[in-house]
Amino acid sequence: MLKIGERFISTEDFQMILFEDEKIVITESANDKIVKNFEFLQSFHQNKVIYGINTGLGPMAQYRIDDADRINLQYNAIRSHAAGCGESVDPLYIRSALIVLLNNFLHGNSGIHPEVAALILEFINKGITPVVPEHGGVGASGDLVQLAHIALALIGEGTVVFHGNILPSADVLAENGLKPVTVHVREGLSLINGTCFMTGIGIVNIINARNLMSWALLACAMINEIVSSFDDSFSKELNQVKLHSGQNAIAETIRKILIDSELIRKREDHFYNGNHNDKNILTNKVQEYYSIRCVPQILGPILDTLNYSEKVLLNEANSSCDNPVIDDVHQNIYHGGNFHGDYVSFEMDKLKIAITKLSLLLDRQINYLMNNKLNNILPPFVNLGKLGVNFGMQGAQFTATSTVAENQSLSYPNYLHTIPNNNDNQDIVSMGTNSGLLAKRVIDNTFQVLTIELLSIVQAIDYLKISDRLSSQTGNVYSEIRKIVPRFEDDAIKYLEIKKIKDYIYTRFIGL
Repeated sequence: MLKIGERFISTEDFQMILFEDEKIVITESANDKIVKNFEFLQSFHQNKVIYGINTGLGPMAQYRIDDADRINLQYNAIRSHAAGCGESVDPLYIRSALIVLLNNFLHGNSGIHPEVAALILEFINKGITPVVPEHGGVGASGDLVQLAHIALALIGEGTVVFHGNILPSADVLAENGLKPVTVHVREGLSLINGTCFMTGIGIVNIINARNLMSWALLACAMINEIVSSFDDSFSKELNQVKLHSGQNAIAETIRKILIDSELIRKREDHFYNGNHNDKNILTNKVQEYYSIRCVPQILGPILDTLNYSEKVLLNEANSSCDNPVIDDVHQNIYHGGNFHGDYVSFEMDKLKIAITKLSLLLDRQINYLMNNKLNNILPPFVNLGKLGVNFGMQGAQFTATSTVAENQSLSYPNYLHTIPNNNDNQDIVSMGTNSGLLAKRVIDNTFQVLTIELLSIVQAIDYLKISDRLSSQTGNVYSEIRKIVPRFEDDAIKYLEIKKIKDYIYTRFIGL
């Protein structure tokens, strides 16, 4: 069981909770901070004007709220902002947002009653997930609309996913012996403020993007084996003269993957031995196409982007993103804009651009495998059947190309797509949730493209009869893919096979 509340929560913590169903517990000291912060707010707010407690919200902050209406204000904030539309967000991403929301509250800067944190903890541990629509957040006061749908479930008025079914929150709370959150001072505003939803999406995107990169590196290594490329393109000596950590890390990983491959050649054995019988045209290819030999240079900046995005997202997940900030240590309340989502939005846009570039690399590698005039060693479309009668991977290539084209369209940065709203109170916004959801789609799309490449690669390996000469790691990949889809010569329905492989690589974290 993971203890949270006293330390920096990590990507590994999220992965254990979300993918390995690890339970969590709040440390006693963190709970004490919440209690102390709540008690300070209760006493401090008397006879003062404090935003969102005895004033309206947003552009209506100039309206004073009578004591008799304070509690109603908090419930109205939740109910009125639960106005999202569109498809429901995948529960995995909402669970991640709940973790961020809980961790945010454990800093003791929101003035919430401890029962709020306690109920969020129960939702996470019992697998109770609020239903949240995709559309609604502009990411300025944070994820007001999406967080309002989460808050609605916490007060027993929304719907949740529980054991795979969509049910009224009140019924699921009662079934589990739980009581809805009640408003004491500012619980409504605290629940809907902040960047917790977009950050939760972003953390899952980071986890999935890392897994995608690992599988892509294996595919890149395998295509180098298929063409028996020279090892100097990913050598330490060549790459270390370029001073980029991502490039050198990618090259090192490829070297480790291919360390025991029997297919990779050394340039000195073929071109530096003084034994060249070719006169004008060399029959032995001197250098491979860029999509094969420039993998460290292409994937290096993608890895650097992923690493930096992870740092930013974790900083956000371990921050306090409420407004105002309730500071019991300095006995004051500070108004500002910690709920603004620019950090998350910018990183999600950078991530989706980076992953789109990855999908373009994979598409070029697929095209290389499909085009016999480029590779000169494989039949068209890696067709192991009868040419002219069978089609091999031809249809699947259309899907890959179409999917990459969609990635290109999705990569326009939402970070720049600000639209003033809220009576111009929110005159510049982040669109962070949109950026996170679009990055999610780009990552999902690229898993599909990678699946098509892996299926093409194993077909090529079978045609060349080189499976016994692969490295240990790539040989394992070949074997696992072949367990899912056996070698085929006759044409068969492909979409089911593609889905099976995609589901396999999507859920198997290999962490290269």
